This record gives sequence, structure tokens and C-alpha cells, in this order.
Amino acid sequence: MPAHSSYDVVIVGGGHNGLVAAAYLARAGRSVLVLERRGNTGGAAVSTRPFAGVDARLSRYSYLVSLLPDKIVRELGLTFSVRKRTVSSYTPKGAGGLLVGAGRTRESFTALTGGEAEYAAWQEFYAMTARVAERVFPTMTEPLPAREELRARIDDETAWRTLFEAPIGEAIEKRFADDLVRGVVLTDALIGTFADAHDPGLAQNRCFLYHVIGGGTGDWDVPVGGMGALTDALAAAAREAGAEIVTLHEATRIETDGERAEVGYRTDGAEGTVAARQVLVNASPRELAVLLGEEPAAPAEGAQLKVNMLLRRLPRLRDRSVDPRDAFAGTFHVSEGYGQLATAYREASSGRLPSAPPSEIYCHSLTDPTILGPELAAQGYQTLTLFGLHTPARLFAADNDATRTELLAATIAELDAHLDEPIADCLALDENGEPCIEAKTPLDLEQELRLPGGHIFHRDLAFPYAAESTGRWGVETAHTNVLLCGAGAVRGGGVSGVTGHNAAMAALGR
Repeated sequence: MPAHSSYDVVIVGGGHNGLVAAAYLARAGRSVLVLERRGNTGGAAVSTRPFAGVDARLSRYSYLVSLLPDKIVRELGLTFSVRKRTVSSYTPKGAGGLLVGAGRTRESFTALTGGEAEYAAWQEFYAMTARVAERVFPTMTEPLPAREELRARIDDETAWRTLFEAPIGEAIEKRFADDLVRGVVLTDALIGTFADAHDPGLAQNRCFLYHVIGGGTGDWDVPVGGMGALTDALAAAAREAGAEIVTLHEATRIETDGERAEVGYRTDGAEGTVAARQVLVNASPRELAVLLGEEPAAPAEGAQLKVNMLLRRLPRLRDRSVDPRDAFAGTFHVSEGYGQLATAYREASSGRLPSAPPSEIYCHSLTDPTILGPELAAQGYQTLTLFGLHTPARLFAADNDATRTELLAATIAELDAHLDEPIADCLALDENGEPCIEAKTPLDLEQELRLPGGHIFHRDLAFPYAAESTGRWGVETAHTNVLLCGAGAVRGGGVSGVTGHNAAMAALGR
């Protein structure tokens, strides 16, 4: 139970953004209470041992870090670090493929495409996104810039039109000729976003932007110790600053007059209330509306399959020119050619599972073996995390269990087509003799994490500039003392801590 009946700030939800906000506010001298409904903090950014009797701590839901600013790590004194991956991606094609990284990028482009043109276009395109990242990422923890202010800051009209105005498919088709190369570029626009390359609403552009600006470089790094190491460090920082965190306390309502608020909660069959001057909500905008007793917006819709695996060893590849340790250290793309992605989107839009489900895979333990117990690491065990695209929640509504089974089998079959042995032959077994593999659909994520419709960003991402009703920091609501600090805020999405920082700054009046 909370130690007091009243606090300066009550934070609903102990996900990573709620913990960031708690740490900043407590360090500023505010009395802070965090109410977390689950038995542990961290939300989607946790490490768990999902397989019975197996000493492997997997980042079960979210798994890589790109958008977490060094500023937050430094200012909160977090004992947390990340490691760079030596390979960006590998995409198989027939007996060959495209390897980006490991000093073989140019050679691989030439072998795949038969010339230098695609490699030159690749270099030029990502030099452009790097310039945008350098200019945009520092604004993520500043008050929201106006649209034209951000445009002036980028100072590149070609980049502005490519990323902010025209569907990203136009630029991809104009700059690249090879279908596989086009697909590799497009995937960053589709992670967690159900859209076509030419969607006029530009949801794919916003997703692409967030994937290429992280850290000012666009790098996606491996959290040492798994994602739970980050949220454990955040919880420790919040507590050390004086914040109070109570788990197994579910917020049930928020009442406010704009100056004072009351938060209702339940725990262990009992109910209670706590008063606050300000309330920060580390949950979806839809959940916030429910807590306030307001009409919630239409639910968002997630569109991904999340699969965790533990292997006794990495599988052999049909492409003998690439070491499996290189192929799986970066992002291993499966059925993600440009045409394949378009076909999968059309099929899913018509209500069918994709005939060739696209997915991407990476191996955390190649970069950071600390998530494995000493015995497993010594025996060569490895983890694999698979993220499937274009599988919207609606496809699972009739029978989630049966559809999950069908989709997992089809997804694994697409992977097996590029392996010299079935992935099933490499799977570890748990203490009950069951294969170490688990799959989560959007409906599973909704049930377990309360992600609306299983949407990993809570709703479609927004461009990182001010628009009508966004407020100064992008976290404001219609109630002056209630702020949103989850992924659904402007500049939310991903494991970044950005909205936690920004909500704290807004609460402090900065």
C-alpha cells in the first residue's frame, strides 16, 4: 500500500517511461508515487526466463535500443550500457544474399546486383538520413519545434520531401532498382506499422523516421544484460531519488478539477485512493480516456508476430559465403523483398494471413552472451528473436490460438527455406522436453501488456513537431494537471524514455 495519502505526483504505470519521469521528478524534490498493476516494473521492456528450467533471460517483448538519449542515461546516472552490432543486416536470396556490415557491404552489393549503382545509391540515401538524424534527434528532449522550425533545422528540401511529405515508396523506387535492396530499405518503415509503401497517410514515413534518427546515428544497439537491465536501472534510479514504487496496484480511475486530482486503485481485493497535484499516465491514450471516464478513441491495431527462441546452436545457411554468426548478429530479413512486402500487405488487408509471412530476426546473445547462464554460453547456446510483419490483429479475432499456430508454422517455413537444416533441429528443449519457442500475436500483447489492439506504439506515431493540440512538450492533455507519458504521446514509441523525460519537464513547468 502507498505510504501516504497524498503526493505531489502520482504516476500510473511503471513502464520505462514512467520510471524515467519518476526519477526526474523525485530528483527535483517532488514527492512521487508510481502505481504499477503487474508484479514487476518495466512494462514491455523486461527480461524474463520464458522456458521452464532454462537459465536464459530473454528480452521478451522489446529487445533493441536506439531512441534512448545519452542525455537521460547521463542525467539519471544509470548503470546501464549498450553494445554495437558488427553487422547491420543480412538478407538471403537463393544461394546468396546481401550482407550489410562486417566490412563486406560493397562486395555484397556488387555480387547481388552486378554493379556499383545500387551501392552508390545506398550510400547516398543513408548519408541523407544520417544528416537528418543529427539535426532531429537532439530536438526529441526539447520543447516541440514548429513544423517549419524543424524543416529549417533539417535544411535539406530533398530530405524533407522524402521523409515528411511524399510516401517513402516514391523515394525508394526512384533511388533503387533492385527489389531486394528496396525491400531492405522499406522494412524500417513497417516495424510495428501496418501500411503500404505508398500509403497517403504517411504512417510508414513516420515509422521510418523514428527508425533512422535514434542516437543521432540510427544505430540499433544491444542492451547489455537484456532490456530488463535498463528498466531495473531506471527503477533503482527512481527509488534512490526518493520515488515510491508499489506493484500489484492497478489504477482504476482519475478524477481532476485541473488543480488537484484523485487516483483510485485496487490491490489484493481491496480498493483505495490517493491524492495528487499532478498525474502522469504511462499507458495508452485509450487507457487514459477510460481512467478519466471519457469516451475512448477507436482502438489502434497492432500488426506483428513476436517469437522468442533458444537454440542449442545457430543453424547452417544455404549461403555458404556468410558465417551464420554474421548473418544472425544483425537483422536477418526473411521474405522482405519489396514485392513480397507489398503482396503480404495486400493479402493481410483482404483478411488473409500472408502466404509468405515477412519477418526479421536477430541474435542477442552473439553480441551480449551475459543473458545466458554460464553452462548454456559454454555449450554454444544462442537466442533468436523474430518480429513478423503485416499480421494485423483482425486476422486473429476469430481464433487466436489456431491462427497463431498457423502463422508461426508458415513463418518458420519461410525461414527454413534459407537454411541448410530446419530451425526445429536447432531448438533447445526445456525441462519438460518441450521446444524452447514461444509466439505472441497482437491479441496476446493486448491481453498481457494492455497494448491497445496489440499496437506496440499504442497508436500510429506522430511526426516530431508541434501540431494542433500537441502542447509544448507533446504530453499535454485537456486537463492541465494530467499528462501522458507513454508511447502514445508525441515523440513516443520505442524504448526511448523520451516521453518520460518530456512529461517530467512539462510537470516541472520547464
